[in-house]
Amino acid sequence: MSDEMELLLNAGEIAKKVKSEVMRLIKPGASLYEIAEFVENRIIELGGKPAFPCNLSINEVAAHYTPYRGDSSVLNEGDYLKIDLGVHVDGYIADTALTVRVGMEEDDLMEASKEALENAIATIRAGVQIREISRAIEETIRGKGFNPIVNLSGHKIERYKLHAGISIPNVYRAADTYTLKEGDVIAIEPFATTGAGQVIEVPPALIYMFVKNKPVRMPQARKLLNHIKAHYSTLPFAYRWLQKLMPDAQLKLALVQLDRAGAIYSYNILREIRGGLVTQFEHTVVVEKEGAIITT
Repeated sequence: MSDEMELLLNAGEIAKKVKSEVMRLIKPGASLYEIAEFVENRIIELGGKPAFPCNLSINEVAAHYTPYRGDSSVLNEGDYLKIDLGVHVDGYIADTALTVRVGMEEDDLMEASKEALENAIATIRAGVQIREISRAIEETIRGKGFNPIVNLSGHKIERYKLHAGISIPNVYRAADTYTLKEGDVIAIEPFATTGAGQVIEVPPALIYMFVKNKPVRMPQARKLLNHIKAHYSTLPFAYRWLQKLMPDAQLKLALVQLDRAGAIYSYNILREIRGGLVTQFEHTVVVEKEGAIITT
């Protein structure tokens, strides 16, 4: 086994363990902040690092919600909670997600995205074009009576690159002819919804990505940028991770200045355009000649 594969599998094992352990926290009244803190701290305890902030997105929110210090959000019975977590070991990433219906059993909407993931993975092998993966996702979700989210995608992963330039959409597109190669690492993440099948960006941004060094005037913004460069130069980071550095009012102002300067990129919350309920399941896989290794 190559060193790269060993690290990918190690990251995946940590992700699987944390995904299993977090389930005991998922119940009505549970704090989103405490869940996210548990996930990220447990990843570190097990020898990995978070590849991105733990996303805890509820009901019509599809992605990019991560709680902050002072966040009073709690789970309610019947909520569709998407838990999207990432682990990296020396830059080798495992990205995985599941949906839980709080206090309730799995239902058809959850089954649609879960089965779409299984069917998508069944198509994967070297030589397959990514549009065939997308076809499997779309046909499965529509066949269950729901809509796939057209502007959310899976993605190719490389070392320290969560999104490495190739997307795997949830709907078939004839132009998506990238052909999978042996050794490609890809994250497949079907999203099913009762809504129109599209997400829109809504404020606030709670997740960010460093882009490049830029001159900024505000002293707090310069201090913050230096901290980001030192600690989060390659992978996404959370507003929550920065809250100990300065008061919230200063932090928000500094982030706005860095965003406007082009030093960082802000990921707004993604909500289904008609307020439809959303489910998601995701695995990271390594493409093989005759199939795929599921790492997560």
